[in-house]
Amino acid sequence: MDLSTIIGLILGFGAVLVGMVLKGVALGTLFNIAAILIIIFGTAATIIIAFPMSELKNIPKLFGVIFKEQKLASDSDVIRMFSEWADVARREGLLSLEAKTDDIEDPFLKNGLGLAIDGQNADYIRDVLSEEVDAMEGRHSAGALIFTQAGTYAPTLGVLGAVVGLIAALKDMNDIEALGTAIAAAFVATLLGIFTGYVLWHPFANKLKRKSSIEVKQKMMMVEGILSVLEGEAPRVIEQKLASYLSIEERRKLSAERPVEKEAGQFGEET
Repeated sequence: MDLSTIIGLILGFGAVLVGMVLKGVALGTLFNIAAILIIIFGTAATIIIAFPMSELKNIPKLFGVIFKEQKLASDSDVIRMFSEWADVARREGLLSLEAKTDDIEDPFLKNGLGLAIDGQNADYIRDVLSEEVDAMEGRHSAGALIFTQAGTYAPTLGVLGAVVGLIAALKDMNDIEALGTAIAAAFVATLLGIFTGYVLWHPFANKLKRKSSIEVKQKMMMVEGILSVLEGEAPRVIEQKLASYLSIEERRKLSAERPVEKEAGQFGEET
């Protein structure tokens, strides 16, 4: 479970509900069936119109991505893995890594290492893997765009709902007390539209974009690692090259662990 998503939703709903109570607004006001129909079903309708069914059928999976923790190996562990592979390849040859492909769960990494073992040149491997990353990024962008568009449409539909409510409220102005209640109810649609747009849909889109960005970064790091192993670079050189993808704190941690590994003879550096 992605805790940041859950915590954010709790804070978002809590802030609005508590704020309404402090302002003296009855929470029952939110349960306006007409407003809910206009915002929820109206937003759904705009999304169905805007996107092909082949993309809409992925919405349940997108919610899974939003609410589930991203399962990626840490970048530091990926760097150590390539450092170990480089050491093995320099001592026993690139073909010796073929036995490790069976243990690789990531299809992207398994394919890339397989291409290197099969003797493909660096340019070909980079082109194939880069195209795969671009295709993945395109799929991710299409999914995030669904929620971005929902966040764009929902507030506008809130205005539409308010207008509909005002039309209903102003058709009979004889009862001033009832008129005030009707006008207040009319703006519930605006509240729901703005809330769902800027507390749900746009943040959901951003979560998808960030998770995609993190995965793309790691995939590109894998590409550089595979090519470095293919070219026979020293483990220490590969480690320094791939460390550019890490944060300052992660680099410090990796550097702090390096002396121990060197003593254990895991890096296979040239002397």
